[in-house]
Amino acid sequence: MILLMGIAGSGKGTQGKMLADLEGFHLISMGEVLRMYITGKKRERMLAGELLDDKEIIGIVDRVLKSLPDSEEVLMDGFPRTISQAEWLLKQVKAGRFKLDLAFHLTASRQAVKERLINRARVDDKDDAIEQRFDEYERSTQPLLKWLADHGVKVVDVNAERPPEQVHADIVKHLSKR
Repeated sequence: MILLMGIAGSGKGTQGKMLADLEGFHLISMGEVLRMYITGKKRERMLAGELLDDKEIIGIVDRVLKSLPDSEEVLMDGFPRTISQAEWLLKQVKAGRFKLDLAFHLTASRQAVKERLINRARVDDKDDAIEQRFDEYERSTQPLLKWLADHGVKVVDVNAERPPEQVHADIVKHLSKR
């Protein structure tokens, strides 16, 4: 399993698709999974930029992962997002359910990614929701990167402000070293 992490608009989805095509990985995009699974008031909260309850997210991830053949490599785009989610994941790794190779942290400034988000014109890419997701990332996900590294997960920073092909080349270079 490989984690793709980064601020909204940093290119996780693009890089995930490129890696899945190149390496044959099974890509799990949490944004797409949640847009499919979540309805009603929870969907409204999610579209406003709020993170959903860890227990619910973990349950959804667990169901999706159980549906995959054991032999497939997995790319996780957007999970874990909190330390609680990461604790669950590492517990699964220790139990032998998965092997966690590394986490790619796609780094980009708010300014660099905000235009990307607005231009992709998704329903949840409104200015207030974007700012909420940025704030949530800084509160929850950035500390998670240090936590993962402290718990033995190799975290590789990749400058995501460059063209997607350059970012992809860096990721592939690091993958060849694992």
